Amino acid sequence: MTSLPPQPLSPLDGRYRAAVGELGEHLSEAGLNRARVHVEIEWLIAQTDRGFFGTSALSDGEKQALRAVVTGFGQADIDELARVEATTRHDVKAVEYYVRGQLDRLGLSHLAELTHFACTSEDINNLSYALTVRDAVAQVWLPKYRAVIARLAGLAREHRDAAMLSRTHGQPATPTTMGKELAVFVHRLQRIAAQVEATEYLGKFSGATGTFSAHVVAEPDVSWPDVSREFVESLGLTWNPLTTQIESHDWQAELYGRISHANRVLHNLATDIWTYISLGYFRQIPAAGATGSSTMPHKVNPIRFENAEANLELSSAVLDSLAATLVTSRLQRDLTDSSSQRNIGVGFGHSVLALDNILRGLGEIDLDRDLLLADLDGNWEVLGEAIQTVIRAEVAAGRSSIADPYALLKELTRGKRVGAAELAEFVQGLEISDAAKQRLLALTPATYVGLADELVDRLAE
Repeated sequence: MTSLPPQPLSPLDGRYRAAVGELGEHLSEAGLNRARVHVEIEWLIAQTDRGFFGTSALSDGEKQALRAVVTGFGQADIDELARVEATTRHDVKAVEYYVRGQLDRLGLSHLAELTHFACTSEDINNLSYALTVRDAVAQVWLPKYRAVIARLAGLAREHRDAAMLSRTHGQPATPTTMGKELAVFVHRLQRIAAQVEATEYLGKFSGATGTFSAHVVAEPDVSWPDVSREFVESLGLTWNPLTTQIESHDWQAELYGRISHANRVLHNLATDIWTYISLGYFRQIPAAGATGSSTMPHKVNPIRFENAEANLELSSAVLDSLAATLVTSRLQRDLTDSSSQRNIGVGFGHSVLALDNILRGLGEIDLDRDLLLADLDGNWEVLGEAIQTVIRAEVAAGRSSIADPYALLKELTRGKRVGAAELAEFVQGLEISDAAKQRLLALTPATYVGLADELVDRLAE
């Protein structure tokens, strides 16, 4: 048998690449290396701006040329770094040598020893991960997440008055509206979006064990913590002043916990939409030319939501593992965080793929309002709650002497089918005021939805 050419192991890099490819700009090995080059170059510029060790500030043109190394980072640079790392067997050291090579090319070789000055690899890595994760969240994950919220909010408003039989424990319950039920998910997802947007992306820059030891022995008269803080903040990150060799990764655990929480709410949404489709409440709009089953030609399967469920579970499994692993490091450091963080893109990738499927799925369903009304009309017994509550109010107001209204309605309705005529006859015989009686007689399952329609207005814009 002929061997296959090299193939991607993950479906994220194969079958689903088109849906998640944007993440590769940030959370791939190449994206991480570009961020490392960015940090190394900005640190070099920061040192010359401060005139460390007798250096002069670089000209605007020299700074522009150095920064162009980052903005122009492409396949040739990726290949060059790979060649260097094949010798160094150390990814960050390869970046240092690559930057030194760029200094030679630009006629700035006299600054070579300021490259990676007083840095441990983790000084570069932690800032690079913070930058790439921050940009992946802001530029890829959040826009897709927000798009799902927007589409869901649109459906909530469109169907705000679509009365629907509720099901608690899978059984008929007090009616609601489809719009209100979708609005519940919108509200939940919006809260998490605000939490994700408020994430602090922390960075450390304090040497081999977080003590600035090499810095101080090289130049005792510099306030290195101030330099560190200014440099980290210049990158748009929040400075962490107290660390070991590694940044403690607490911000990552917090963020991945929030993304995982979002995944689980989205999973709940997917299973609910799937169930509504199964009940016939939502009709699926078939895609031209698509096949639902290899043997049953009639099938239109809810594959968007099933695919989303699986990918949300995979995403949370990875992100939960990262959140648990990254907050622990033996003494001043071990290497478990390094291996773990290489899978950040996998966790986000499965979440982005799920978001893509949910967004598509929400655009491929249509509400069957007639079926919703028919379902309501077949379950008049759900008005038992309304009747017993009105009786209790009448008793409390001194307008009725009926004992134990709940038991009375339980006897009438529990586990039974009760029609409109039977309920009307029952209400007519109640010892309650005429006004209360008329309210109950006017009630139908389709109108017993309380403030469901109005509650949709509680959604934040």
